[in-house]
This record gives sequence, structure tokens and C-alpha cells, in this order.
Amino acid sequence: MENKRTTVKKERFIGLEWLRFLLGLYIVIFHTLHTYSSISDWSGYITDIGFFSTSAFFVLSGFLLAHVYLDDDKRMREPAKSFWVKRFSNLYPIHIGAMLLAMAVSTLVGYLAITPGDAGASIRFVLYDVNDGSTLESITHYMSDAELALNVLLNVTLLHAWNPLYLTFNPVTWSISALFFFYLTFPWIAPRLSRVTSQRRALVVTNLIYLIPPLVVIAMTDFAMPETGILHRNPLVRLPEFMAGILLCALYTQRRQMGLHLGVGVRWALLLFIALSVIIGSWLLRHQGPAWYYLLHNGLLLPAQLALIFVVAHWSPPSSSRMRRLATRLGGASLPMFALHVPLFVVFTRVERVLKGEPSLCLSSIPRCMEAAGDASIWLYPVFLLFTVLFCMMFQENFVVRIRQWLQGKLLSSGRQAVHANSGI
Repeated sequence: MENKRTTVKKERFIGLEWLRFLLGLYIVIFHTLHTYSSISDWSGYITDIGFFSTSAFFVLSGFLLAHVYLDDDKRMREPAKSFWVKRFSNLYPIHIGAMLLAMAVSTLVGYLAITPGDAGASIRFVLYDVNDGSTLESITHYMSDAELALNVLLNVTLLHAWNPLYLTFNPVTWSISALFFFYLTFPWIAPRLSRVTSQRRALVVTNLIYLIPPLVVIAMTDFAMPETGILHRNPLVRLPEFMAGILLCALYTQRRQMGLHLGVGVRWALLLFIALSVIIGSWLLRHQGPAWYYLLHNGLLLPAQLALIFVVAHWSPPSSSRMRRLATRLGGASLPMFALHVPLFVVFTRVERVLKGEPSLCLSSIPRCMEAAGDASIWLYPVFLLFTVLFCMMFQENFVVRIRQWLQGKLLSSGRQAVHANSGI
């Protein structure tokens, strides 16, 4: 029998919707801004610590799912199968759509070869995952037929984050693969974590456990492969971030039940802590060697990510229903932004280059048209960001939602179970 608590209206975190969107936007900037040589002297100060966004997204995912899917007794509000089907139905259309787009774009770009670097573009092209100062030539690899077939299978089954050697096809979607693993564990770990008596102690222990793999790598390896890939994206290694989000939700809920709120001074102190963590982390990345990359990437910044979500969760929702609706739409577009921005950027910049050359030549000679292509300009970068946001909103609302509903209708016996708006991560 269905638990009656499943009908209780849950708190809506409009501030976290904005945060989801901003995290997605920052990951877009992280992966694209550095390609403009005209600003290379300073763009690194913005993009060096972009992995902060992905980690915060994993924490936020654990927080929101625990908030939506656990009842007041810390039990799942619905069967595990229903939860898994809903999560799969939300992730899979995004992943497959992004993968097919990325494969088509890389094939077309390699054929047109608008820039010197485009000539090597191919679905077989990968870079070995290392952090030891290797040259680009030494880590460049083209997959054999067997590797290609294996990695297609891994992508189709959402297992590609488990490949520690290199990223394939649409590199950024390893995060979707990791999220899917987190979702598989959620019905088992979330109720147990939420019943922990001291969430603060559990968060400290979780953070310390998360730091063990990078410390082992620093002590025992030379920052090559497969250890770099394992630390970067292995779902088991990254699971503590998701677990920390669940624990943070339990802490937040407990404080709410006790009537506790964050004072203005505490909020500013937490925001200052977050800012200092990012500034110091950026400095360490630039000046203190590769070991700090592993530590910052896998654990040292987790307290700042937890503080960020905790502060934003306390923001009061706006009174305007239009702003609440906009926040929900932008938050819903965050995962497509994570998945689609790389192929979208390639398309945008190549079209820009062709239009700055002699596009009329494309009517008579494609090779000559490509040779006449101009350069991409940083001044059109805001247009790309706007284009990406709008495209991903439309992709989510007109493609993902429809496929999600169809999949749920096929995979769930009822076919009519509603998906809470806050559960879109």
C-alpha cells in the first residue's frame, strides 16, 4: 500500500534551481572559454577550477533526491523500481541525444577540416587520461575496431565512466554515467544515511574517506593512467560526493524541524569561506604542482561545495510566479547543458568561421569555402552562451520530457506516476 506521506507537499528550493543552472553554465564556460587564444593570459583564472561545478552538481543531486524521495520516517516514498525507471528515463534521452550529436559533429568536422586541428577529428579520436605533463602527441590515440565497438557498448549501457583510460565520443557525459550509478545505489544508501544520528560527524568521515584515493595516488604513482581516469570519473570513487549531499539534506531537514535558521552573519561567513576556498584552490592549482589537483578535485573542496548548497537552500523563494517558473525551466536545462555544450560549441564556432570567410563559395566549392574560413571571436561568445541555454531548454522540454514520459509509460506498470519537478537532476 502506498505510504500516505508521498502526497505531502515538499518544500521547493527555487534558489537551488538557480544554482543548478549556474553550475551548468559554469561547466560550459570551463570547457570552452580557454579555446580563445586572445584571452589565454587570463581565462585560466576563470576556468582552472571548473571541476568544482561537477562535484557540486553531484552533491546537489544527492541533496535534492533525498529531499524528494524520502518520507518523514527516512524511508523511500515509492518502490525502488519506480525510482530507477524515473531516473533512467530522465538521463537516457539526454545521454543518447548528446552522444549521437557529438558523433555526427566530430565526423562532419573531420571531413570539412575548417581548422588545422579539425583534420584529426573522428569518433575514434581519444586522449589518454594523464596528469604528468605528457605532450599532446604522446597521449593521442585512435581506437581500433574492437575498442570502438566496446566503447559504443559502454556508452549505450551507461557504463562509460568505468573506462579509466580515456573519454569517448562526447567526453563530458561521463558525469551522466556516474549519476546513473549513484541512482542505482540511492534506494539502499539514502535511508541508511538519513538515519545517522550525527550528520556533521558523518560528513567529516565521508570527506576523509573521499580523500583516501588521491592520497594513495600521490604517494604511490606518477600521475599517469589509469589512476588519473579513476580519480576523475570512477563512480565508486566519486560516490562520496553524492552521499555527502544526502547527509546534508538530513542535516538541513533536522534543523528545519528544530526551527533553526541561518543568521545573516553565518550566511556571509559561509559565503566568505566558499570564496576563499575557490581562490586558494585556484592558486594551488597554478603554483603548487599536480598533487594538489588530485586533492582539490577529490575532496579538499567538498566542504565549500556543501556550504554553497546549504546557504542557497536557505534562500527565500521569489514572490513572482514568473521568476519561479523561469528558475525551474533553467534548472531543468542544466543537465542538457552539461551533456550538449561541447558539440554545440564546435558547431557554433565552425559556422562562425565560415560566415566570417566567404560563405558564398560554399555554393560552388566546399573545399575553397572551408579554406576561406575566418577566426572565431571572443565577442560572439556571449551569443554562444545564450544559444546554448535556449537550445538546452528547448531540448529538455520538447525532447527529453516527451521521451521520458514515453519510457515511464512503457516501463512502469501504472505509467502515470508523476515526477516531482525538483527531481530533475
